[in-house]
Amino acid sequence: MKRISIFLFCLSAPFLLTTCKKGEGFNLFSVQDDVELGRQLRDEVLANPQEYPILDRNQYPAAYNYVEDIVADILASGEVTYANEFAWEVYIIHDDETLNAFAAPGGYIFVYTGILKFLDQKDDFVGVMGHEMAHADRRHSTQQL
Repeated sequence: MKRISIFLFCLSAPFLLTTCKKGEGFNLFSVQDDVELGRQLRDEVLANPQEYPILDRNQYPAAYNYVEDIVADILASGEVTYANEFAWEVYIIHDDETLNAFAAPGGYIFVYTGILKFLDQKDDFVGVMGHEMAHADRRHSTQQL
């Protein structure tokens, strides 16, 4: 009898651990867990200025305003599920050679100066930001754990 129960559980587990909505999977973490994990990652990045030299917000207000205005526009679109629950904080990393951006769980966004300089069309950068914000909003990082 025990073998039958184990067999039935193994057979049904894939169906129990997925959802019916396309693109959504099982997530063991709460939304608040996402925020806390992201905060921890943010703190680790900020504590490592040799690897992640963050631009000072007071010295580069135009760069931060540019990125934060785009984030605000995306949040105002009504398409972001966790617009109010996540932090949506922006940090700019001074590295002109790196064409990248990433979002930690909970909406902590890191943008390299390299991608800001490379993408001279605002629409192109909006696409990058939307992509990164979607990773956080869809909770991809914690869904993979």
